Amino acid sequence: QVQLVESGGGLVQAGGSPRLSCADSRRIFTIDAMAWYRQAPGKQRELVAAISSGGSTKYADSVKGRFTISRDNAKNTVYLQMNSLKPEDTAVYYCNIGGWNSGRYYPGDSWGQGTQVTVSS
Repeated sequence: QVQLVESGGGLVQAGGSPRLSCADSRRIFTIDAMAWYRQAPGKQRELVAAISSGGSTKYADSVKGRFTISRDNAKNTVYLQMNSLKPEDTAVYYCNIGGWNSGRYYPGDSWGQGTQVTVSS
């Protein structure tokens, strides 16, 4: 059974640069695409960044140039480096395992519990 555990959230000042981590308890990690989503109060969950098993990435327009997704297969971990945070980045951030085809990420059913990121102005 997949178990994803996110960490690294918290209260951050605008302009800050926290890094989120998502650890996957399974043995097989390298064959999956991974992604970070976020959900702000009263809004739908949205894709923030995704990374294929081969390292291809894609980002939401709102975070391009500020956020970087990466993965360490040896540690079964995917990261989200967040730079130049804005108050509108405040949300619960979730990790997901899914698929990747033709540059598009397809979310799977496995989600982490989420980690809250609150950006103060």
